[in-house]
Amino acid sequence: MTVAAIVLLGAFHGLNPAMGWLFAVARGLQERSRGRMLASLPAIAAGHLASVALVAMVVAATGSLVTGTALTIGGGVLLVGFGLWRLLSERHFRWAGMRLTLPQLAGWSFLMSSAHGAGLMLLPVFTGMHADGHAMTGGLGAAALHTLAMFTAAGLTAALVYEAAGLTVLKRAWFNVDRMWAAALVAAGGITLAQAVF
Repeated sequence: MTVAAIVLLGAFHGLNPAMGWLFAVARGLQERSRGRMLASLPAIAAGHLASVALVAMVVAATGSLVTGTALTIGGGVLLVGFGLWRLLSERHFRWAGMRLTLPQLAGWSFLMSSAHGAGLMLLPVFTGMHADGHAMTGGLGAAALHTLAMFTAAGLTAALVYEAAGLTVLKRAWFNVDRMWAAALVAAGGITLAQAVF
């Protein structure tokens, strides 16, 4: 995957309401404060970065124990399996209330990003960097770039929704992003497996 793919996946994550911009808008509207909405975004990005960086570090740490091909196949199977689980699952992860501190919001973001497989989507990038001998520094750099793109897309979306539309537009124009996200995980896993086999 290229830098463009890392950035595009970050933007895709940022546009996904489940990754946090919707929560930031809700906090801002609840408090009637644009500042509260904007202050939520760095905490959300920090949790997302922690989730993605954790996957990068696992790939870097296990590289000496697992060959590149086995790691790629295992990662592809994990992506497909996780994507199918999310695609077929009727459950949604819930949080107990909207009054969270910024550290709690970062923790929520970490859990949501991990539950939705944000770091797994970059597994082909991390395994490729491992094969090139740049697993740790390259993986963490890719995680940071990805999160910057996510933060930018989420911030622009949150500001647009907060300022122009509010949450009422979401009641009329809602579609199931979780299903689209799960299908994207399955597709990424399939591509990863195809690259390992062929």
